[in-house]
Amino acid sequence: MPESTISTSDLASKYIAQVSGDLERNAKEQDRLRQEISALEEQLAALRHDHKVLVNVQQALAGPTAAAESAASSESAASSPRKPAAKAAAGKQARARKSPAKPTHTTGKKAPGETTKAKDAAAKTAKPTLVQLVRSHLAAQSEPRSAVEVATALSETHPERGTKATVVRTTLEGLVAKNLARRTKQGSSVFYTSPDVPEQGAQAEKTQPSLAK
Repeated sequence: MPESTISTSDLASKYIAQVSGDLERNAKEQDRLRQEISALEEQLAALRHDHKVLVNVQQALAGPTAAAESAASSESAASSPRKPAAKAAAGKQARARKSPAKPTHTTGKKAPGETTKAKDAAAKTAKPTLVQLVRSHLAAQSEPRSAVEVATALSETHPERGTKATVVRTTLEGLVAKNLARRTKQGSSVFYTSPDVPEQGAQAEKTQPSLAK
């Protein structure tokens, strides 16, 4: 076989291998970006849910307050000074005794039990955000935790949220960017701690693998 034919064949094989490697890296990069987009979409959906809950809480709390202010203004107007004749005053007092329930209907007051139930319902619907849950979990730990460990712990304590590791990792990175969490590396693994935890705890965790060797 001529030497030129062999060289051309080798060159083609190299190009084929290079293109295959580029295609594989491209596919992996697409998968990574899709995961990040999915995590951001889930985080956005959680924030939208929290926003709706907070709006409901605000409305529930503002309703009884507005009603109480309206009732107070009505009572203030009803208690203005009057100087009627003695006989007319006696007649009005007698009529007021016969119909004591009328002022409650005209002022629009809510019963104390109804107001308490509304506040209790509003308090139950106000759930902590994922950011608050992650920060609280890190603050309660004395050693670094990975995103998977944090996600597992939150899934056990809050199974109704369906917390995913990708979303937790994105949240942790956001906290690190805001200096609300610290990030450390052990080989290829990444761990997170609360900024309130002393550095010695993270350093001790980093030295454990070398001692084990």
